[in-house]
Amino acid sequence: MIDQLILEFDKALRTVFAPARTVRPVPGDDLPDAPLEDAERRHAAALMRVNHVGEICAQALYQGQAMMSRNPAIREALQQASNEETEHLAWTERRIAELGGRKSLLNPLWYGGALAIGIAAGRFGDRWNLGFLAETERQVESHLKSHLDSLPQEDRKSRAIVEQMKADEVEHAETAIRLGAHALPAPVKGIMKLASRVMTRTTYWV
Repeated sequence: MIDQLILEFDKALRTVFAPARTVRPVPGDDLPDAPLEDAERRHAAALMRVNHVGEICAQALYQGQAMMSRNPAIREALQQASNEETEHLAWTERRIAELGGRKSLLNPLWYGGALAIGIAAGRFGDRWNLGFLAETERQVESHLKSHLDSLPQEDRKSRAIVEQMKADEVEHAETAIRLGAHALPAPVKGIMKLASRVMTRTTYWV
């Protein structure tokens, strides 16, 4: 039990403070970095910071949910999704630096809150756990689509990253549904959307 807690704490520290790594090539890495106006560059960096925080939260959610699941297949699915979200972390972190931006100063807070939510979701059982995962991924997909509408058209490197992230999130939601996810009640979905809105608006600036 203590060994497992140490491993989970180490995972949290590495997610929040250590540079993330990717196995897959960074989407758009072969594209030229188009010249952007200062305001466009700041806006793109802020959006990528929001996306980076989304991946920080995803890592924490998956960690909390996996800790509570007793089903090996579900734990494996959560781990696979977590691995891909780690790659998203690396992609967004790199793009933020390329745009001259910075990561959110509130990352430890976001991680702690998302971990608590993941643990709470897991306590309701695997089907509700998966339902929470599926709904989270749907909302993230919608959020990424809005970023594609907002990013400068010339910023093809950022857009390539967001496009691939969006495709991965759709796959994660479909996996959760195949594994037996329950549809969440409308009030729960509404609370999740409200929390996401607070996080994204805060992270855009901080």
